[in-house]
Amino acid sequence: MELYARVRRAVVVEKMSEREAARQFGLARETVRKMLRYSAPPGYRRQQPARRPKLDAWVGAIDQILEDDKARGKKQRHTAKRIFERLRDEHSYRGGYTIVKDYVRLRKLSQREMFVPLEHPPGDAQADFGEAMALIGGVERKAHYLAVDLPQSDDCFVMAFPAETTEAFLEGHNHAFAYFGGVPRTILYDNSKLAVARILGDGTRMKTRAFTELQSHYLFAEKFGRPGKGNDKGKVEGLVGYARRNFMVPLPRHATWEELNAHLLVQCQKRRERKLRGHQQTICDKRSTRVTSMALVRYRANDYSVPVEWGHREVLVKGFVHEVVICAASEVIARHPRSYEREDMIFDPLHYLALLEQKPNALDQAAPLAGWDLPEGFAQLRRLMEARLGKKGKREYVQTLRLLETFKLPELSRAIDDALRLGAISFDAVKHLLLCRIEQRPARLDLENYPHLPTAQVATTAATDYLTLLSQGTC
Repeated sequence: MELYARVRRAVVVEKMSEREAARQFGLARETVRKMLRYSAPPGYRRQQPARRPKLDAWVGAIDQILEDDKARGKKQRHTAKRIFERLRDEHSYRGGYTIVKDYVRLRKLSQREMFVPLEHPPGDAQADFGEAMALIGGVERKAHYLAVDLPQSDDCFVMAFPAETTEAFLEGHNHAFAYFGGVPRTILYDNSKLAVARILGDGTRMKTRAFTELQSHYLFAEKFGRPGKGNDKGKVEGLVGYARRNFMVPLPRHATWEELNAHLLVQCQKRRERKLRGHQQTICDKRSTRVTSMALVRYRANDYSVPVEWGHREVLVKGFVHEVVICAASEVIARHPRSYEREDMIFDPLHYLALLEQKPNALDQAAPLAGWDLPEGFAQLRRLMEARLGKKGKREYVQTLRLLETFKLPELSRAIDDALRLGAISFDAVKHLLLCRIEQRPARLDLENYPHLPTAQVATTAATDYLTLLSQGTC
């Protein structure tokens, strides 16, 4: 950097020629020119994605190996080295190992699951059991502790028992509600047999008698996560681990279970009193970092979203006075207005639509979409889609939102209004109407010309004709 500054000063201030500067400082003239273009070294900038001429012919074979691996146990899946050996021995591959390793790493990153950040309104809670060892009366015992988390405020309650029983489940709730000073509006659980007697074929839960009586007494609503999907209740899953690492290390030593629970209550109160994310850290104005599993990047104590396909990848964050720019490879992948709050979360809803199409059940709680001000026609379209298609209608609505990745909001809004007016309630119809508006295709409006088409296609085809007449001012 010192040499950089001396060269720039010599040419710009002292009026030294580029040729003379190159001779005096022992640099190439092109290097001097680059120094004059930038006030600081810009670093290497790849203009295009790296080419892999020796590997491209074998990409299909690698993808198939990785796809087949999904059906096998994690301990018996291919490493990059084993894939390279198979390409060499079975497919006559003559390239190097490094490009195979780099490709496999990127493919595996792109296959890792991503998650939608969820919104947690006041009054929502999550509950789960965890396990840890403790010395009770001089004997090492396994403690089964009920953890209850209030995600909106980050308050928590933890209580330990000798076993994970119905009595422990009920008593833990009684003490938790007393600690919080009230009953949550809704509590999210896993599918523990303490609460769920059986899951029917349609996904309906038959609740246990004890849980039903508890619910009838306190009048809270219940929610259940998907079997095997701990991320559905990620806040309490995090609390279970946090309590084990922080409340029970070193190994708790108490004469009775009552003493252990008194200790846990003090720990919960201490956690309540401090600001959980209030730690200090030095972050540069330009820094490399890794995208989280929720497609977020941390910059100066705030989180900014990126498109979900960049999850788990290394990115470069650039902080400006009014803007935060996030780059990966050779492109800018996200821009946000800079926030000067602390612990703020700045979302672009478009960054999460591809993931919501895969996980439409997260649509109602998706934090990136909270407060997204869309015209009224969008909500009406969603209601009609879900009334017509049920759960599939929610996915089709997200597909409609994804048109905003390509088209502008006013254009899509007008197309949705046209679809509602014509009763063409489908993603394909909205997309067709949108393209008709943009391209102004010529056609005629005559419903009697379409007797051979299904009703949905009649609406879509007639919509094309209707929009043409609109553009001509004759309808």
